[in-house]
Amino acid sequence: MAKKTNKDMEEFFPALADLEREKGITAEAFVEALQNALASAYKKQYDGASGVIEVRLDPEKRAIRYFRSQTVVDSEEPGEGEISLEDALLIRKKAQVGDVITEEFVPQNFSRIAAQTAKQVILQKIHETERDNTLSEFSDKEGELMSGLIRKVDARNVYIELGKGQIEGLMLPQDQVPGERYNAGDRIKVFVKRVKSGGRNAQVLVSRAAPGLVKRLFEEEVPEIKQGLVSVKAISREAGHRTKMAIASSDPRVDAVGACVGNKGARVNAVVAELGGEKIDIILWSENPLEFIAKALSPATVVSVTQLSEKSAIAVVPDEKLSLAIGRDGQNARLAARLTGWKIDVKSETAAAKLNLDEIVYGAEEGETEPAEVPAENAEE
Repeated sequence: MAKKTNKDMEEFFPALADLEREKGITAEAFVEALQNALASAYKKQYDGASGVIEVRLDPEKRAIRYFRSQTVVDSEEPGEGEISLEDALLIRKKAQVGDVITEEFVPQNFSRIAAQTAKQVILQKIHETERDNTLSEFSDKEGELMSGLIRKVDARNVYIELGKGQIEGLMLPQDQVPGERYNAGDRIKVFVKRVKSGGRNAQVLVSRAAPGLVKRLFEEEVPEIKQGLVSVKAISREAGHRTKMAIASSDPRVDAVGACVGNKGARVNAVVAELGGEKIDIILWSENPLEFIAKALSPATVVSVTQLSEKSAIAVVPDEKLSLAIGRDGQNARLAARLTGWKIDVKSETAAAKLNLDEIVYGAEEGETEPAEVPAENAEE
């Protein structure tokens, strides 16, 4: 059987050994890709070459072998991938119709193309492996905050160089904040939403609109959160407009709201500045769902909260605070509902008086309906 290692390919097999040492890429990772690439290149170079072309590489013997497979047919004019019975009998004496005849051959004038193909496969494999390794490292970054450089902005998406420029983050339209401007060359903080691996479609999806961005920004500004003394229980957000964040302290000596606000509002203002002026309501979380609802409707004062059914309640506010409790286009009530996980119907005292709420399941207990604590600089007038 003929074995072929042409002069142009002599450096290929030693190169595989070097790559395994330097890049940690095994020779096996290249062999299959190169075998397929050489077979495809041969078919392309010799248009009309009959049969199924297979290339087999033997790194140990530094050999490259070419094979052609054809199906035996009872026809004087065989089609693509076929061989006549007459010609097949010249190769195999006992050949029959339906057999697959495989023979080894030595391609002529193919060495230069083979060398070019090998080079392309090596470069592509190195790129894919390095990208996959980087993606593997980034898989641990899901849910984290990262700083990046905006590389390009098109009609829909924003492309961001992350880390040391090793990989590109993609920010889709739904992850962009209405009103924010993204310019090439600007540095930006983003939330790593998802790392998608899978060949050429591998992506790192990032977001500026995710609630997780707010949480991570507060972790940067508030040491008590990183230390575990203050925990973020829930966040609801309408990016670019308003965020509600519920927090709790695991240490009675630590004021959770005060820790997040900071001296003269320094900590919360740093987060607000990063978010382009987005309003933030910092709310003290409560195990009592009715008390939590009352606080979640901050900055409005809540008179009482009455449960109607499972996960459904009516919150009563002073007549003059109704618009504040509901918020512009219902935003404040909507965010409070998302934060608590309850359906909340906000009523004025006048409207509530007509409902005879005393007959409904139960109301908030005394002392549990104080308004949520909100930094003054973030409260609506």
